[in-house]
Amino acid sequence: MATERMNVKERYKYLRIMQERYRKASRRERSELLDQMEAVTQLHRKSLIRLIHSPLKRIKRSRERGVIYGREVNEVLFTIWEALDYPCAERLTPQLLGVAQHLQRHGQLRLDAELTYKLGRISISTVERRLQGLRKRAGPAPRPRSQRRSHIRQGVPMGRIAWDQATPGHFEVDLVHHCGHTTSGEYVYTVQMVDVATGWSELGAILGRSWRVLQHAFGHFFYRLPFPVLELHPDKGAEFFNYYLMNYFQQQLPDMQLSRSRPYRKNDNRYVEQRNGHLVRRYVGYGRLDTVQQTQLLNRLYDLIWLYFNFFQPVRKLKEKVFIDDERGEQQLRRRFDQAQTPFMRLKASGILEPALQARLQQLHDDTDLLALREQIHRLSNQLMDLPNAQPNDTQDIFETLQLAQAEMKGGGRYPGNIIK
Repeated sequence: MATERMNVKERYKYLRIMQERYRKASRRERSELLDQMEAVTQLHRKSLIRLIHSPLKRIKRSRERGVIYGREVNEVLFTIWEALDYPCAERLTPQLLGVAQHLQRHGQLRLDAELTYKLGRISISTVERRLQGLRKRAGPAPRPRSQRRSHIRQGVPMGRIAWDQATPGHFEVDLVHHCGHTTSGEYVYTVQMVDVATGWSELGAILGRSWRVLQHAFGHFFYRLPFPVLELHPDKGAEFFNYYLMNYFQQQLPDMQLSRSRPYRKNDNRYVEQRNGHLVRRYVGYGRLDTVQQTQLLNRLYDLIWLYFNFFQPVRKLKEKVFIDDERGEQQLRRRFDQAQTPFMRLKASGILEPALQARLQQLHDDTDLLALREQIHRLSNQLMDLPNAQPNDTQDIFETLQLAQAEMKGGGRYPGNIIK
C-alpha cells in the first residue's frame, strides 16, 4: 500500500513537536532525528534543517499570484454547470472538457486551444471557488411546486445489495407517491429502478398501483434497458409481492434473483431513495397528481430525464471505506469516492454492452443538444404543474395510460431516437 502523505498542517504540528528535541540533542542525535523526520515528512534534508530553525509558522504571501482562469473560463463554467443542473465541484470538474466539446458540436459554445487547455487542467478546489460566486449569479435552483404480511415474500431473502457491487444488473426498486396532502382515492405513482454498479436509472409513471400497471411499467423498463437484469431489490410492499407480478417475473426473467429490504431499514435501498429526491421530487414536487393526462405527460417528462441523467449527469461512486485515527486516538470511518462519471460512461467501462448497441447509444448521446434537452425538461415540468387535478366523481381509465407506451414499444427501435421535439 502507498504511504499516506502528511498535509501542511500535520507537517508543521509534527515539526513543532520535534523542534524542542532537536535543539537539546547532540550533533550525532540531531543527525538521527533528521533521518527520522525525513522518513516521516518525506521532505528534503536541507528543507528540514531550514524549517527546524524557523518559527514554524505559515506566512502569508506578500504578493498574490496572478489570475490564471479569467472571465472566459467563468462563462464556460457557468454554461456547463447550468446545463448539468448545478452539480457540485467534485461531480462537475471531471466532465468539464467533455461536456464543453459536446456543447461546441451543437453550436452552444466556442472553444479555442487556450480555453480547452484550461478546462482540462483546472482543479476541483478552483472550480469550487468559482462556483461560490456563480451560485449568487444563478440564484436559487428551480424547484416546482401497516401492511398485511403475505406468505408470498417469506421465501424472498432480505438484506441489501453490496455497495461495492461491480457487475451491472443489480437494481434497487422503489415507489414514489404523488398524493399531495391526502392518500384518499387513486393517484399517480413513480416506479424507479437504480442500478447499484453504474447508477443507471429507469423511471415510469403509473396511475394507481395495481399489478396491471406495475407489470406494464416493468415491461417497459426491461424492454428499454441496454443490459440484462440480474436482481431486483424492492421493499416488502404488497404491490411488488403478489401472485400476478411474481408470475410475470418468473415468465419474463426466470434466472433473475429477487430480494427485498429489511423492515424499518430504509437505508437498504439507499441508492434509489437518494434518486427519489434528485430525479423525482426535484422535477415533480410534492403536489397531487391523479389524472390520465398528468400520467401521460409525466411519462414524457421521464423519457427526457432518462436521457438527461443516464447520458449526461456525472455520478460519484463509493470506492472504499477506511478507518483512520482522529486527534483523540479514536477511529473514524472515512468514505472515499472515485472520479465522477456518467452512468453511460460506467456502463461502457464495464464491457457489458455489445459493440453495435454501444454505438447506437453513443450516437444518441452525440446527437442530443444538452441545453435544448434541459430546457424541454423544465418546460414539461412547468406544464405538469399547470394541469388540473381530477374533480369529484371523475372516472379515470388506467388503460389510456398504457396505450402510448405500448405503441412506442411496437413501433420498432428499442431506444428513444430523436427524443427532442
